[in-house]
Amino acid sequence: MFTVKVKRKIARDLAQLPPAVQNRFRALVVDLEQSGARQTDWANFSALGNNRYHCHLTYRYVACWTFTKGTIDIEVYYVGSRESAPY
Repeated sequence: MFTVKVKRKIARDLAQLPPAVQNRFRALVVDLEQSGARQTDWANFSALGNNRYHCHLTYRYVACWTFTKGTIDIEVYYVGSRESAPY
């Protein structure tokens, strides 16, 4: 099991997104908690380098997270439109 941390700002931003995106994000968090940072079953999953990863929640929205090897902590640092994603 892994621990997924979502920053407060991300939680506030998430509340502004469509309900379907919020549901997909919750499903992603469950997957991250159960199997870790490498979520190869999610659409457009990729490693961004420096222990950073991302995947698409829908065509328009993405989630980004970090994972430090040797720990059980995963931190979500972005959820939002792919046009504004920090990659």
